[in-house]
Amino acid sequence: MCAITEEEQPGKEDFGHSYCLLCGDRNPWSRRLIFKASDSISVFAEFQACPELQGYEGFLHGGVISALLDAAMTHCLFHMRIRAVTADLNIRFRAPTPCRAKLLVRASMSSSRAPLFRMTAELIYDGRLMAEARAKFMQLRPAVPGKKDIKQTIRIQL
Repeated sequence: MCAITEEEQPGKEDFGHSYCLLCGDRNPWSRRLIFKASDSISVFAEFQACPELQGYEGFLHGGVISALLDAAMTHCLFHMRIRAVTADLNIRFRAPTPCRAKLLVRASMSSSRAPLFRMTAELIYDGRLMAEARAKFMQLRPAVPGKKDIKQTIRIQL
């Protein structure tokens, strides 16, 4: 699979993602992250943490960190034109992340056998690994043309 260029990048609307809390362009509370392809199976984005997203005083909330890692892996799949949902997510927090840190989040595909995709992600601060994730994503079946609000049924075999 190859990544596509930013000019060819599918819109978040194409994937039902325009209201995403982290990258959505229609969500007023979105952090408006922009992921860029770094190679055919990897993406990255910069993220400026802020005190409004802290858990313990002075540190970025673990849920925010988890969401950042998950979003990076999702966007890695988007760059390969794959629409999938998280089936299994494992996070390792290596160090507390300062709530004012300028962070780099990156993700890549480690293996694929559709409909299952194995992904990894890292959160980096000042060259240091702060958190990492491993996940499995299940590809969504395409919606049936002409039908509205079709719920996707996914059988997950982990």
